[in-house]
Amino acid sequence: MHLVHSSMTLILSQSDLDELHQQTPQPQVQNLVLDSFERLEGVPEIVGRGYSRNMNLSPGVCLYFSDCECHQDWMLKTPAHDHPIQFTIFLSGFLYFDDLHPILGETHSYFSGSGISPSYIEKRQAGERLTFVSVEIEPELLDSFLLEDGQYSSDVQKLLFKGEDWKNSFYPTVTPAMRSLAQQMWNPPYRGAAKRMYLQAKVFELVAMHLDLIASDQQPIYELPGFKPDTIARIHHAKEILTTQLEHPPLLCELAQQVGVSVRTLQRGFSALFNTTVMGYLTQQRLDNAQRLLRQGDHKVSEVANLVGYSHLSHFAAAFKRQYGITPSQYLAGEKAFFG
Repeated sequence: MHLVHSSMTLILSQSDLDELHQQTPQPQVQNLVLDSFERLEGVPEIVGRGYSRNMNLSPGVCLYFSDCECHQDWMLKTPAHDHPIQFTIFLSGFLYFDDLHPILGETHSYFSGSGISPSYIEKRQAGERLTFVSVEIEPELLDSFLLEDGQYSSDVQKLLFKGEDWKNSFYPTVTPAMRSLAQQMWNPPYRGAAKRMYLQAKVFELVAMHLDLIASDQQPIYELPGFKPDTIARIHHAKEILTTQLEHPPLLCELAQQVGVSVRTLQRGFSALFNTTVMGYLTQQRLDNAQRLLRQGDHKVSEVANLVGYSHLSHFAAAFKRQYGITPSQYLAGEKAFFG
């Protein structure tokens, strides 16, 4: 095993991580009682602390719970591989990628059809606690359900079952019902066989929710009309650049140059993928960040304005009120109790 460090970031291959897991003793988790169909796995000490709970609910259905807090920034390099049907709902923290996927977290889940997954780099940040529920389903199992239903028929099947072609990925907004189901699965009220049946029922309820989104014309990342997969990945990369450079974002022409597309393609891509303009996305992220900082109560309004990239306090106050219907000063003074 050869671990690589780059600018204080640990870089692991999938085989590196598998070897580290084999060397990691089983953790002791307080108040956690395992059933016979569950397996507990520790997080390698070099990357963080925590555990994952893995279980085979039935032939073709695997369920995973993960709770990890990272000691350092680290990246996992995953090669192209066969991919089952999968969905993941995040209860805390964020998962970052190079350019294949957008940032995933509490507001956006991940739903993938089967097929071939391109290679990608997954990134995790020091000090961030990531908890999620993930399910993998063999495509033949789900296909057997859909074959019996002419309503979904070929359209959904074409999106979900790609065989030897690149798979489709979706990033649905997490609804309160989805989040509630994931939390119920994390703390099931049963043991033994009853627990297994309970979890299977919750899994297929979540599958039904995701299928309903696809049937309602939820666009996958790889089948957006008028855009090649490489272009879509570049647009997502531009979005991540903006997200990490809110205080001093690049100019529109600079951003387009950084990701290797034209300004027009960048603008069209943001409109098609994210239903907003580049500036609209930047403004929304700045204001969301400002709201979070104000909620913490550790900064003055002027400090928050500077931290999120507004050089004029009046511009910040006006934008905040347009978005939330309340001024930053009112929000900081306690009227946030009546807000959202």
